[in-house]
Amino acid sequence: MNNLFDLQGEVAVVIGATGVLGGALAAGLASAGASVAVLGRNAERGEACAQRIHSAGGRAQFFAADAVNAETLASAHQAITAALGAPTVLVNAAGGNDPKVTVTPDRAFEQITADDWRAGFDLNLVGGALLPCQEFGPAMAQRGKGSIINIASVSAHLPLSRVVAYSAAKAAVLSLTQFLAREWAPRGVRVNSLTPGFFPAEQNRRLLFNEDGTPTPRAQSILGHTPMARFGESPELIGAAIFLASARASGFVTGIDLRVDGGFLSQTI
Repeated sequence: MNNLFDLQGEVAVVIGATGVLGGALAAGLASAGASVAVLGRNAERGEACAQRIHSAGGRAQFFAADAVNAETLASAHQAITAALGAPTVLVNAAGGNDPKVTVTPDRAFEQITADDWRAGFDLNLVGGALLPCQEFGPAMAQRGKGSIINIASVSAHLPLSRVVAYSAAKAAVLSLTQFLAREWAPRGVRVNSLTPGFFPAEQNRRLLFNEDGTPTPRAQSILGHTPMARFGESPELIGAAIFLASARASGFVTGIDLRVDGGFLSQTI
């Protein structure tokens, strides 16, 4: 039997690979044999991600693109096809919570402006899934092959306190994923989402850890609600992503949300 998780011959586009989780997913897909296009706005981080993949024996190249700018995505798509081949896997890992759309003791829900809401949705829905799917999905469908993996969040299922716009935008990502799964299934494109639990990264480290490295009260609450009683580590997302990317392993899987959350969404009290 062929290796179910062999991605040799696949061209994987990872948008947001300049971040911690996106970079781990890019490295993981490359380790399974995919040629990886590292997409992001920060050239220094993008080149560093590609170099780490090269050093580990993989194939990767950085392409500059802004996920909320359709023109830059189109230019990157053309460049990727010329350099690596036609993309067959798309991972949408761009996104994050903006402090301007976070409810705090100093900012009530009703004080978040419409412009701030739009910015949060632009980052996590428009750039986090919508525009990349519009750019890369139709070409996959035309070729009759492709896998799209949208990165969701536990807060898409049950909104977490404070991060109101982020939660709403990620819930929209789940809905878009299911819509596209139905839309493109007859044309050979599978669309799924991957929900990480709590993985310390740059955007949330200040919320999770004090300066001395001890967990904050919010982190303690999260850990108390996580049956595995720990945070996730970025390599733990890799197996799930490779499963969803591989047509051999998940060829009859579309429209699902695969949770890698240590049981967070399984626990109530």
